[in-house]
Amino acid sequence: MPEKAALVRHWVNRHTTGLPWSHNRARMAFWAAQILMTYSDRIKKLLTPPERRLFEKLKTPQRIQDYLDTLPINFEASGETYMSPRRVLRAKTAHCFEGALLAAAALAINGQEPLLLDFRTIPADEDHVIALFRQNGYWGAISKTNHAILRYREPVYKTVRELAMSFFHEYLMWDGRKSLRAYSAPFNLSRFSPERWVSAEKDLFWLVEALDKSRHFPILPKKNLRMLRRAYQIELRAMKIVEWKHSKH
Repeated sequence: MPEKAALVRHWVNRHTTGLPWSHNRARMAFWAAQILMTYSDRIKKLLTPPERRLFEKLKTPQRIQDYLDTLPINFEASGETYMSPRRVLRAKTAHCFEGALLAAAALAINGQEPLLLDFRTIPADEDHVIALFRQNGYWGAISKTNHAILRYREPVYKTVRELAMSFFHEYLMWDGRKSLRAYSAPFNLSRFSPERWVSAEKDLFWLVEALDKSRHFPILPKKNLRMLRRAYQIELRAMKIVEWKHSKH
């Protein structure tokens, strides 16, 4: 960090010598400070004291998953939502995308990369989003879902593809079709300023679109699609198990 600070000071001095401090020099000094601040620090700076205290407790992927499991599922009773982590903490509810964002924020605060993984399905089914993490060189995943399937993955996978494939036989339609078709490359949220996704008050439709347009890899070649067997009836019965009941009132 001292070497990085010296380089930034040199850059600021070189590009602002002779300029009024109240104008360009002050602006460049501000951006230099942003460069020196870690992504974790930038998120922490946005948080309120209660938010900070909560995130400080979520120091591991396991604790993050434990917290997500306490949140009722977001059934979007009043319409489609894509809430930021701040709004999720306030609403105390989340669906898969919102849970993955909260998990990614908690991971980033604790020094890990905030990575999402998107699953793409046939048009008749719904995509699923999880947060990726690594422990001791192995990949795992944090997942918010209302079903007995598509859940948390222990860090036992050598590659992201290996982890993604563990979801294939759980991704089912009610008629037994296996519907998973592609998974994304790890989508790093640190490319965006944390103000855009951690503390945003508006729904994050732009982020959903960016994730959907990111690079995806096919699960299997097209010629193998016709070879897929339908799920067993016992598997379909297991899909009916839900963690949170939908109240229509």
